[in-house]
Amino acid sequence: MDNKLIIFDTTLRDGEQSPGASMNTSEKIQIAQQLEKLQVDVIEAGFAAASPGDFDAIYQISQIVKNSSICSLARAVDSDIKAAGEAIAKANLKRIHTFIATSPIHMQYKLKMTPDEVIKRAVNAVTYARTMTDDVEFSLEDAGRSEMTFMKEITQAVIEAGASTINLPDTVGYRLPNEINQMVKQMVDFVDGKAIISLHNHNDLGLAVANTLAGIQAGARQVECTINGLGERAGNAAMEEVVMVLKTRKDLFNGMDTNINTKEISRTSKMVATITGIEPQPNKAIVGKNAFAHESGIHQDGMLKNAETYEIMKPEDIGIEENNTIVLGKHSGRAAFKDKLSNLGFSDIKDDELNSSFERFKILCDKKKDILDDDIRMIMTDEKLNHDKIYEIISVQISDCSNGVPSAVLTIKHDDKEITDAGIGDGAMDAIFKTIDRITGYQGTLIDYKVKSVSEGKDALAKVTCKVTFNDDNPAMIGHGLSLDTMIASARAYVGALNSYLSMKDMLKKGTTHQV
Repeated sequence: MDNKLIIFDTTLRDGEQSPGASMNTSEKIQIAQQLEKLQVDVIEAGFAAASPGDFDAIYQISQIVKNSSICSLARAVDSDIKAAGEAIAKANLKRIHTFIATSPIHMQYKLKMTPDEVIKRAVNAVTYARTMTDDVEFSLEDAGRSEMTFMKEITQAVIEAGASTINLPDTVGYRLPNEINQMVKQMVDFVDGKAIISLHNHNDLGLAVANTLAGIQAGARQVECTINGLGERAGNAAMEEVVMVLKTRKDLFNGMDTNINTKEISRTSKMVATITGIEPQPNKAIVGKNAFAHESGIHQDGMLKNAETYEIMKPEDIGIEENNTIVLGKHSGRAAFKDKLSNLGFSDIKDDELNSSFERFKILCDKKKDILDDDIRMIMTDEKLNHDKIYEIISVQISDCSNGVPSAVLTIKHDDKEITDAGIGDGAMDAIFKTIDRITGYQGTLIDYKVKSVSEGKDALAKVTCKVTFNDDNPAMIGHGLSLDTMIASARAYVGALNSYLSMKDMLKKGTTHQV
């Protein structure tokens, strides 16, 4: 049996369906490029028929990413499959992933179709998809609650129609590991090498990774997962956990391996957390803040004597640098700065991004004593996230609100013109946001607000994430802001959300018709 496991990443599709995790096209491109560095086999870049934004993101990613297969999800509907095919048309490696529900409850109540009608729809979908790519994956939605006899019947039909991967989603996270193991064993024996059996497990009962591992032991050779375990409801199987289990416990998986470059795991996790605003809990396996921390005196003593006493993995295995302080300072030149960026994984830097980030680095050096790798990493990430600046914060002044009405004076740049105005609010933050609304003419409603320090100490950079709706439109947009001053970071995050909103409106106005 083949000992190479295919990693199918669905962070940009299922992961984005996490409440509050919506991403714009530039953010998705940034994550896709990092997933390529991580050496993911298949990137499910989105659901092309879901929205013009999804189509556009898949279309652009398809032209940028060369070494990973680019996949679009599609219902077993001709219009969905057509959109998927057009979105991935320019990809170097491409896949269409089509699906239909196969459980009795879904067929009866959601689809209102008979089993024979479902099979016919599935065969037509795979047949049509094969006219656009040879790599077609078919998913039996809610396979975890489907009847084995019917699963075999529809699987046989879609394999004959040209599907080369059969995915068995535990869509509602209902099954236990031993049940997944038995289901996969039966399906692996049934397909008899004619197709790859894949798994897509949800974490509703906290068993997504355990179920995935049980399926691998039973013969599944593709797993669908997400960075940090993002996904609908309780999320999906966390890629980093699956990969590191296989790396750490090869003795139990007959040497099973993946193509994943594990040294990119930490960087990828941080990027996804920064862009989505959803941080892994501190005790999250592999990528949590405390995953390699030791506070107990007994543990610390053991670690000092031999790290293997309490660590089964090395931090550097997932790309965590032991020494996080950089040598660069305010006297460092552009070449040294660019070399440092390359060492941190930012190799595809445009000249304007380099110039802008270098200026921000120099400013930070004048204000902060110790510059850390995380500071540099966050500057670059923020630069990429806020590259298209329709509106740009130039300055922020806050009144002393202890003895009067809180007020803010802001200068914002738009169309090469600087506009200054003032406003009052219930607090300093409210005054800032209302002033931005006055200057731009867009009424924003703050849905969520998060602030965290990038590093430690009184002079740590503040990273602010805002989720805002504008003019009562949906969906809410996410903005990011970075500064030593939390108020300035907040203003930048709010304006970042506005810029994303305006970019989305502009894209919808222009439409996403592409010549294929």
